Amino acid sequence: MTEPTRYSTPAVELPLRLDPESTPVEGCAGCAELADVRDRARAVGDMTTVSDCNVYLGRHPEGHR
Repeated sequence: MTEPTRYSTPAVELPLRLDPESTPVEGCAGCAELADVRDRARAVGDMTTVSDCNVYLGRHPEGHR
């Protein structure tokens, strides 16, 4: 049987991932609304909603891609 580690191990460092922000498609009302919600959320510091809007914009109808 092996002995347990009796000393602290170094912290695991994870890379910082900064993905570019999703952009709305010109002329799409759904994209425009998501961008507006994102802008209002950012203005009040609601970064969870900002992140959600970026995900929704990235997935907003697959036909945009």
